[in-house]
Amino acid sequence: MGSIRARKENGLLMFDFRYQGVRCREQSALPDTADNRRKMEKVLKVIEAEITTGAFDYRKYFPNSPLAKQFDRKKEVNMHEEVPGKTPLFEEFANEWYDENTILWKRSYRITQRLNLDCHLIPHFGQKEVSCITKAEILKFRASLAKVQNGNKTGLSADRINHIMTPLRMILAEAADRYNFSTPFVGIKQLRIPKTDVDPFSFEEVSIFLANVRPDYRNYYIVRFYSALRTGEIDGLKWQYVDFERREIHVRETIVFGEEDTAKTAESARTVQMSQPVYEALREQFSVTGKLNKFVFCNGAGAPLNYHNVNNRVWYPTLKRLGIKRRRAYQSRHTTATLWLGSGENPEWIARQMGHTTTRMLFTTYSRFVPNLTRQDGSAFERLLLGLQNQEVSNDHK
Repeated sequence: MGSIRARKENGLLMFDFRYQGVRCREQSALPDTADNRRKMEKVLKVIEAEITTGAFDYRKYFPNSPLAKQFDRKKEVNMHEEVPGKTPLFEEFANEWYDENTILWKRSYRITQRLNLDCHLIPHFGQKEVSCITKAEILKFRASLAKVQNGNKTGLSADRINHIMTPLRMILAEAADRYNFSTPFVGIKQLRIPKTDVDPFSFEEVSIFLANVRPDYRNYYIVRFYSALRTGEIDGLKWQYVDFERREIHVRETIVFGEEDTAKTAESARTVQMSQPVYEALREQFSVTGKLNKFVFCNGAGAPLNYHNVNNRVWYPTLKRLGIKRRRAYQSRHTTATLWLGSGENPEWIARQMGHTTTRMLFTTYSRFVPNLTRQDGSAFERLLLGLQNQEVSNDHK
Protein backbone atom coordinates (compact mmCIF):
# COMPACT_ATOMS: atom_id res chain seq x y z
CA MET A 1 0.00 0.00 0.00
CA GLY A 2 1.38 3.40 -0.99
CA SER A 3 1.92 6.47 1.15
CA ILE A 4 2.46 10.22 1.00
CA ARG A 5 5.81 11.30 2.38
CA ALA A 6 7.88 14.48 2.58
CA ARG A 7 11.43 14.62 1.26
CA LYS A 8 13.91 15.55 3.99
CA GLU A 9 15.96 17.61 1.55
CA ASN A 10 13.28 20.10 0.54
CA GLY A 11 10.15 19.30 2.56
CA LEU A 12 8.06 18.75 -0.57
CA LEU A 13 5.49 15.96 -0.63
CA MET A 14 5.91 12.89 -2.82
CA PHE A 15 4.03 9.75 -3.82
CA ASP A 16 5.58 6.46 -2.67
CA PHE A 17 3.96 3.31 -4.15
CA ARG A 18 4.70 0.11 -6.04
CA TYR A 19 3.80 -0.63 -9.65
CA GLN A 20 4.68 -3.79 -11.58
CA GLY A 21 7.10 -4.78 -8.83
CA VAL A 22 8.92 -1.43 -8.95
CA ARG A 23 9.03 1.09 -6.11
CA CYS A 24 7.91 4.44 -7.50
CA ARG A 25 8.68 7.73 -5.76
CA GLU A 26 7.39 10.80 -7.55
CA GLN A 27 7.85 14.26 -6.07
CA SER A 28 5.26 17.02 -6.24
CA ALA A 29 5.73 20.77 -5.95
CA LEU A 30 3.52 20.91 -2.85
CA PRO A 31 4.87 21.73 0.62
CA ASP A 32 4.09 19.41 3.52
CA THR A 33 0.77 20.67 4.88
CA ALA A 34 -2.27 18.77 6.13
CA ASP A 35 -4.40 20.09 3.29
CA ASN A 36 -1.85 19.09 0.64
CA ARG A 37 -1.51 15.64 2.16
CA ARG A 38 -5.28 15.11 1.93
CA LYS A 39 -5.28 16.16 -1.73
CA MET A 40 -2.44 13.82 -2.63
CA GLU A 41 -3.92 10.92 -0.64
CA LYS A 42 -7.09 11.20 -2.75
CA VAL A 43 -5.00 11.00 -5.92
CA LEU A 44 -3.03 8.05 -4.51
CA LYS A 45 -6.26 6.14 -3.84
CA VAL A 46 -7.27 6.62 -7.49
CA ILE A 47 -3.84 5.46 -8.65
CA GLU A 48 -3.98 2.32 -6.50
CA ALA A 49 -7.51 1.55 -7.68
CA GLU A 50 -6.41 1.82 -11.32
CA ILE A 51 -3.38 -0.38 -10.63
CA THR A 52 -5.67 -3.00 -9.13
CA THR A 53 -8.01 -2.98 -12.13
CA GLY A 54 -5.18 -2.81 -14.67
CA ALA A 55 -6.23 0.63 -15.96
CA PHE A 56 -3.25 2.60 -14.61
CA ASP A 57 -1.27 4.68 -17.15
CA TYR A 58 1.96 5.88 -15.55
CA ARG A 59 2.59 8.63 -18.10
CA LYS A 60 -0.87 10.09 -17.54
CA TYR A 61 0.05 10.99 -13.96
CA PHE A 62 3.81 11.50 -14.25
CA PRO A 63 4.52 12.49 -17.90
CA ASN A 64 8.07 13.74 -17.27
CA SER A 65 9.20 10.90 -15.04
CA PRO A 66 12.09 8.64 -16.18
CA LEU A 67 9.99 5.73 -14.93
CA ALA A 68 7.27 6.62 -17.44
CA LYS A 69 9.68 5.78 -20.27
CA GLN A 70 10.51 2.47 -18.59
CA PHE A 71 6.87 1.49 -18.28
CA ASP A 72 6.17 2.66 -21.85
CA ARG A 73 8.76 0.16 -23.09
CA LYS A 74 7.23 -2.62 -21.01
CA LYS A 75 3.79 -1.81 -22.39
CA GLU A 76 5.11 -1.86 -25.96
CA VAL A 77 6.75 -5.24 -25.43
CA ASN A 78 3.54 -6.68 -23.98
CA MET A 79 1.41 -5.28 -26.81
CA HIS A 80 3.58 -6.74 -29.55
CA GLU A 81 4.48 -9.88 -27.62
CA GLU A 82 8.14 -9.46 -28.53
CA VAL A 83 9.25 -11.63 -25.62
CA PRO A 84 7.08 -14.77 -25.63
CA GLY A 85 7.31 -17.04 -22.64
CA LYS A 86 8.82 -14.42 -20.32
CA THR A 87 6.92 -16.08 -17.46
CA PRO A 88 5.93 -19.76 -17.21
CA LEU A 89 2.48 -21.12 -17.91
CA PHE A 90 0.22 -21.38 -14.89
CA GLU A 91 0.20 -25.19 -15.04
CA GLU A 92 3.99 -25.37 -15.00
CA PHE A 93 4.41 -22.88 -12.16
CA ALA A 94 1.50 -24.30 -10.12
CA ASN A 95 3.04 -27.79 -10.21
CA GLU A 96 6.42 -26.34 -9.25
CA TRP A 97 4.82 -24.46 -6.36
CA TYR A 98 3.06 -27.63 -5.22
CA ASP A 99 6.26 -29.70 -5.29
CA GLU A 100 8.16 -27.06 -3.33
CA ASN A 101 5.55 -26.88 -0.57
CA THR A 102 4.56 -30.51 -0.06
CA ILE A 103 7.29 -30.93 2.54
CA LEU A 104 5.52 -28.30 4.69
CA TRP A 105 2.03 -29.81 4.48
CA LYS A 106 0.24 -32.69 6.17
CA ARG A 107 -0.87 -35.50 3.88
CA SER A 108 -4.53 -34.47 3.99
CA TYR A 109 -3.66 -30.89 3.01
CA ARG A 110 -1.50 -32.14 0.13
CA ILE A 111 -4.40 -34.21 -1.18
CA THR A 112 -6.78 -31.26 -0.91
CA GLN A 113 -4.43 -28.89 -2.73
CA ARG A 114 -3.77 -31.43 -5.47
CA LEU A 115 -7.53 -31.78 -6.00
CA ASN A 116 -7.92 -28.00 -6.13
CA LEU A 117 -5.22 -27.76 -8.78
CA ASP A 118 -6.31 -30.70 -10.93
CA CYS A 119 -10.07 -30.20 -10.75
CA HIS A 120 -10.37 -26.41 -10.87
CA LEU A 121 -7.29 -24.21 -11.24
CA ILE A 122 -5.21 -25.94 -13.91
CA PRO A 123 -8.18 -26.69 -16.21
CA HIS A 124 -9.11 -23.00 -16.13
CA PHE A 125 -5.75 -21.15 -16.02
CA GLY A 126 -3.29 -23.86 -17.05
CA GLN A 127 -2.28 -22.55 -20.49
CA LYS A 128 -2.02 -18.87 -19.54
CA GLU A 129 1.23 -17.24 -18.50
CA VAL A 130 1.10 -16.43 -14.79
CA SER A 131 1.86 -12.76 -15.48
CA CYS A 132 -1.03 -12.48 -17.97
CA ILE A 133 -3.80 -13.56 -15.61
CA THR A 134 -5.98 -10.55 -14.80
CA LYS A 135 -8.17 -9.62 -11.90
CA ALA A 136 -11.22 -9.74 -14.15
CA GLU A 137 -10.42 -13.34 -15.12
CA ILE A 138 -10.02 -14.32 -11.47
CA LEU A 139 -13.38 -12.82 -10.52
CA LYS A 140 -15.03 -14.49 -13.51
CA PHE A 141 -13.53 -17.83 -12.47
CA ARG A 142 -14.79 -17.39 -8.91
CA ALA A 143 -18.26 -16.60 -10.18
CA SER A 144 -18.21 -19.77 -12.30
CA LEU A 145 -17.57 -21.88 -9.19
CA ALA A 146 -20.93 -20.74 -7.83
CA LYS A 147 -22.54 -22.42 -10.86
CA VAL A 148 -20.71 -25.76 -10.70
CA GLN A 149 -23.02 -28.77 -10.47
CA ASN A 150 -22.29 -30.38 -7.12
CA GLY A 151 -24.39 -33.53 -6.74
CA ASN A 152 -27.99 -32.43 -6.42
CA LYS A 153 -26.93 -28.83 -5.75
CA THR A 154 -25.92 -26.12 -8.17
CA GLY A 155 -22.93 -24.13 -7.03
CA LEU A 156 -20.18 -24.74 -4.51
CA SER A 157 -20.49 -23.29 -1.02
CA ALA A 158 -18.75 -20.03 -0.13
CA ASP A 159 -16.40 -21.95 2.15
CA ARG A 160 -15.47 -24.41 -0.62
CA ILE A 161 -14.92 -21.58 -3.10
CA ASN A 162 -12.63 -19.80 -0.63
CA HIS A 163 -10.59 -22.98 -0.22
CA ILE A 164 -10.15 -23.17 -4.01
CA MET A 165 -9.22 -19.51 -4.31
CA THR A 166 -6.60 -19.67 -1.53
CA PRO A 167 -3.99 -21.69 -3.49
CA LEU A 168 -4.64 -19.48 -6.54
CA ARG A 169 -3.84 -16.42 -4.45
CA MET A 170 -0.70 -18.08 -3.05
CA ILE A 171 0.51 -19.22 -6.47
CA LEU A 172 0.08 -15.81 -8.08
CA ALA A 173 1.71 -14.04 -5.13
CA GLU A 174 4.75 -16.32 -5.36
CA ALA A 175 4.94 -15.92 -9.15
CA ALA A 176 4.66 -12.13 -8.86
CA ASP A 177 7.51 -12.09 -6.36
CA ARG A 178 9.77 -14.27 -8.53
CA TYR A 179 9.05 -12.69 -11.90
CA ASN A 180 8.62 -9.10 -10.79
CA PHE A 181 5.02 -8.30 -11.68
CA SER A 182 2.05 -7.15 -9.63
CA THR A 183 -0.25 -9.89 -8.47
CA PRO A 184 -3.79 -9.41 -9.85
CA PHE A 185 -5.23 -10.74 -6.60
CA VAL A 186 -4.95 -7.36 -4.86
CA GLY A 187 -8.31 -6.24 -3.49
CA ILE A 188 -10.07 -9.60 -3.90
CA LYS A 189 -11.58 -10.55 -0.57
CA GLN A 190 -12.81 -13.92 0.60
CA LEU A 191 -16.51 -14.65 0.36
CA ARG A 192 -18.51 -14.26 3.53
CA ILE A 193 -19.17 -17.66 5.11
CA PRO A 194 -22.42 -18.30 6.99
CA LYS A 195 -22.10 -19.20 10.66
CA THR A 196 -21.33 -22.81 11.46
CA ASP A 197 -24.45 -24.96 11.47
CA VAL A 198 -24.54 -26.16 15.07
CA ASP A 199 -27.54 -28.36 15.78
CA PRO A 200 -26.75 -30.54 18.82
CA PHE A 201 -28.88 -33.38 20.07
CA SER A 202 -30.83 -33.04 23.29
CA PHE A 203 -29.99 -35.41 26.12
CA GLU A 204 -33.32 -37.18 25.51
CA GLU A 205 -32.47 -37.70 21.82
CA VAL A 206 -29.04 -39.08 22.73
CA SER A 207 -30.59 -41.52 25.20
CA ILE A 208 -33.17 -42.73 22.68
CA PHE A 209 -30.53 -43.14 19.97
CA LEU A 210 -28.13 -45.11 22.17
CA ALA A 211 -30.93 -47.36 23.41
CA ASN A 212 -31.97 -48.28 19.86
CA VAL A 213 -28.81 -48.22 17.74
CA ARG A 214 -27.34 -51.52 16.54
CA PRO A 215 -25.69 -53.21 19.56
CA ASP A 216 -22.35 -53.63 17.76
CA TYR A 217 -22.18 -49.86 17.29
CA ARG A 218 -23.51 -48.76 20.67
CA ASN A 219 -20.05 -48.38 22.26
CA TYR A 220 -18.87 -46.42 19.25
CA TYR A 221 -21.67 -43.88 19.54
CA ILE A 222 -21.41 -43.61 23.32
CA VAL A 223 -17.81 -42.50 22.85
CA ARG A 224 -18.84 -40.14 20.04
CA PHE A 225 -21.62 -38.47 22.04
CA TYR A 226 -19.71 -38.16 25.33
CA SER A 227 -16.07 -37.44 24.39
CA ALA A 228 -16.18 -34.71 21.69
CA LEU A 229 -13.75 -36.67 19.51
CA ARG A 230 -13.77 -35.75 15.84
CA THR A 231 -14.74 -38.42 13.30
CA GLY A 232 -11.16 -39.02 12.18
CA GLU A 233 -9.97 -39.12 15.80
CA ILE A 234 -12.41 -41.79 16.96
CA ASP A 235 -12.02 -43.82 13.76
CA GLY A 236 -8.24 -43.68 14.15
CA LEU A 237 -8.21 -44.34 17.90
CA LYS A 238 -5.81 -47.14 18.89
CA TRP A 239 -5.72 -49.11 22.11
CA GLN A 240 -2.22 -47.86 22.86
CA TYR A 241 -3.75 -44.42 23.43
CA VAL A 242 -6.46 -45.60 25.85
CA ASP A 243 -5.35 -45.40 29.50
CA PHE A 244 -7.92 -47.15 31.67
CA GLU A 245 -5.93 -46.63 34.86
CA ARG A 246 -5.94 -42.84 34.52
CA ARG A 247 -9.23 -42.84 32.60
CA GLU A 248 -7.74 -40.87 29.71
CA ILE A 249 -7.85 -40.97 25.92
CA HIS A 250 -4.70 -39.62 24.28
CA VAL A 251 -5.53 -38.12 20.89
CA ARG A 252 -2.38 -38.53 18.78
CA GLU A 253 -3.48 -39.95 15.44
CA THR A 254 -6.39 -39.71 13.06
CA ILE A 255 -7.79 -41.31 9.92
CA VAL A 256 -7.85 -39.02 6.87
CA PHE A 257 -8.98 -40.24 3.46
CA GLY A 258 -8.82 -43.80 4.77
CA GLU A 259 -5.19 -43.61 5.90
CA GLU A 260 -3.46 -43.02 9.23
CA ASP A 261 -2.15 -39.52 9.92
CA THR A 262 -1.06 -37.38 12.85
CA ALA A 263 -3.49 -35.16 14.76
CA LYS A 264 -5.14 -32.34 12.81
CA THR A 265 -3.25 -29.53 14.60
CA ALA A 266 -0.84 -29.15 17.51
CA GLU A 267 -3.81 -28.32 19.76
CA SER A 268 -5.69 -31.39 18.54
CA ALA A 269 -3.03 -33.63 20.08
CA ARG A 270 -4.56 -33.64 23.52
CA THR A 271 -5.72 -35.77 26.46
CA VAL A 272 -9.45 -36.33 26.89
CA GLN A 273 -10.87 -37.39 30.24
CA MET A 274 -13.21 -40.39 30.19
CA SER A 275 -16.63 -39.90 31.72
CA GLN A 276 -18.18 -42.98 33.33
CA PRO A 277 -20.24 -43.91 30.23
CA VAL A 278 -17.16 -43.62 28.00
CA TYR A 279 -15.05 -45.63 30.44
CA GLU A 280 -17.63 -48.42 30.57
CA ALA A 281 -18.12 -48.41 26.78
CA LEU A 282 -14.38 -48.71 26.14
CA ARG A 283 -14.05 -51.45 28.75
CA GLU A 284 -16.78 -53.39 26.98
CA GLN A 285 -15.23 -52.68 23.59
CA PHE A 286 -11.86 -53.96 24.80
CA SER A 287 -13.39 -57.40 25.26
CA VAL A 288 -14.33 -57.31 21.57
CA THR A 289 -11.29 -55.80 19.82
CA GLY A 290 -8.72 -55.19 22.55
CA LYS A 291 -6.71 -58.36 22.00
CA LEU A 292 -7.34 -58.74 18.29
CA ASN A 293 -6.63 -55.37 16.72
CA LYS A 294 -4.75 -52.13 17.29
CA PHE A 295 -7.84 -50.06 16.46
CA VAL A 296 -10.53 -49.60 19.10
CA PHE A 297 -13.30 -49.57 16.49
CA CYS A 298 -12.77 -51.54 13.29
CA ASN A 299 -14.54 -53.60 10.67
CA GLY A 300 -14.49 -57.39 10.36
CA ALA A 301 -11.16 -57.27 8.56
CA GLY A 302 -9.56 -55.23 11.33
CA ALA A 303 -9.36 -52.05 9.25
CA PRO A 304 -10.55 -48.64 10.54
CA LEU A 305 -14.22 -47.85 10.04
CA ASN A 306 -15.22 -46.09 6.83
CA TYR A 307 -17.35 -43.19 8.04
CA HIS A 308 -19.31 -42.93 4.78
CA ASN A 309 -20.25 -46.59 5.09
CA VAL A 310 -21.13 -46.25 8.80
CA ASN A 311 -23.24 -43.17 8.12
CA ASN A 312 -25.22 -44.84 5.34
CA ARG A 313 -25.66 -48.22 7.06
CA VAL A 314 -26.08 -47.22 10.71
CA TRP A 315 -26.25 -43.51 11.51
CA TYR A 316 -28.88 -42.15 9.13
CA PRO A 317 -31.10 -45.28 9.12
CA THR A 318 -31.26 -45.17 12.94
CA LEU A 319 -32.24 -41.49 12.97
CA LYS A 320 -34.92 -42.12 10.38
CA ARG A 321 -36.31 -45.17 12.19
CA LEU A 322 -36.55 -43.27 15.49
CA GLY A 323 -38.02 -40.14 13.95
CA ILE A 324 -35.06 -38.00 15.11
CA LYS A 325 -34.16 -34.99 13.00
CA ARG A 326 -31.55 -35.84 10.38
CA ARG A 327 -28.12 -34.41 11.25
CA ARG A 328 -24.50 -35.08 10.38
CA ALA A 329 -22.67 -37.41 12.76
CA TYR A 330 -20.29 -34.53 13.51
CA GLN A 331 -23.12 -33.00 15.55
CA SER A 332 -22.23 -35.55 18.23
CA ARG A 333 -19.14 -33.41 18.96
CA HIS A 334 -21.29 -30.30 19.24
CA THR A 335 -23.64 -32.25 21.50
CA THR A 336 -20.81 -33.07 23.91
CA ALA A 337 -19.81 -29.41 24.08
CA THR A 338 -23.33 -28.22 24.89
CA LEU A 339 -23.84 -30.94 27.51
CA TRP A 340 -20.56 -30.01 29.18
CA LEU A 341 -21.46 -26.33 29.19
CA GLY A 342 -24.97 -27.07 30.36
CA SER A 343 -23.70 -29.13 33.29
CA GLY A 344 -21.52 -26.25 34.46
CA GLU A 345 -18.08 -27.60 33.54
CA ASN A 346 -15.20 -25.11 33.48
CA PRO A 347 -15.06 -23.55 29.97
CA GLU A 348 -11.26 -23.69 29.93
CA TRP A 349 -11.38 -27.42 30.68
CA ILE A 350 -13.95 -27.91 27.91
CA ALA A 351 -11.77 -26.01 25.43
CA ARG A 352 -8.80 -28.25 26.25
CA GLN A 353 -10.92 -31.37 25.91
CA MET A 354 -12.06 -30.26 22.44
CA GLY A 355 -8.61 -29.21 21.25
CA HIS A 356 -9.31 -25.47 21.16
CA THR A 357 -6.67 -22.92 22.11
CA THR A 358 -9.14 -20.53 23.77
CA THR A 359 -12.70 -20.48 25.10
CA ARG A 360 -13.83 -17.97 22.48
CA MET A 361 -15.39 -20.56 20.18
CA LEU A 362 -17.34 -22.07 23.09
CA PHE A 363 -19.11 -18.83 23.87
CA THR A 364 -19.63 -17.72 20.27
CA THR A 365 -20.78 -21.11 18.98
CA TYR A 366 -22.43 -23.00 21.81
CA SER A 367 -23.55 -20.60 24.53
CA ARG A 368 -26.98 -20.00 22.97
CA PHE A 369 -27.85 -23.64 23.65
CA VAL A 370 -26.94 -23.62 27.34
CA PRO A 371 -30.12 -21.97 28.76
CA ASN A 372 -32.29 -24.59 27.05
CA LEU A 373 -30.20 -27.39 28.47
CA THR A 374 -29.84 -26.11 32.03
CA ARG A 375 -32.86 -23.82 32.35
CA GLN A 376 -30.47 -21.38 34.04
CA ASP A 377 -31.64 -18.29 32.21
CA GLY A 378 -30.96 -15.87 35.05
CA SER A 379 -32.69 -17.90 37.74
CA ALA A 380 -29.37 -18.91 39.29
CA PHE A 381 -28.60 -15.25 39.99
CA GLU A 382 -32.10 -14.74 41.39
CA ARG A 383 -31.63 -17.70 43.73
CA LEU A 384 -28.32 -16.26 44.89
CA LEU A 385 -29.95 -12.90 45.71
CA LEU A 386 -32.83 -14.63 47.44
CA GLY A 387 -30.41 -16.67 49.50
CA LEU A 388 -28.48 -13.58 50.54
CA GLN A 389 -31.71 -11.78 51.45
CA ASN A 390 -32.89 -14.73 53.54
CA GLN A 391 -29.51 -14.76 55.28
CA GLU A 392 -29.85 -11.06 56.18
CA VAL A 393 -33.38 -11.62 57.54
CA SER A 394 -32.12 -14.54 59.61
CA ASN A 395 -29.30 -12.41 61.03
CA ASP A 396 -31.76 -9.60 61.92
CA HIS A 397 -33.88 -12.00 64.01
CA LYS A 398 -30.99 -13.31 66.00
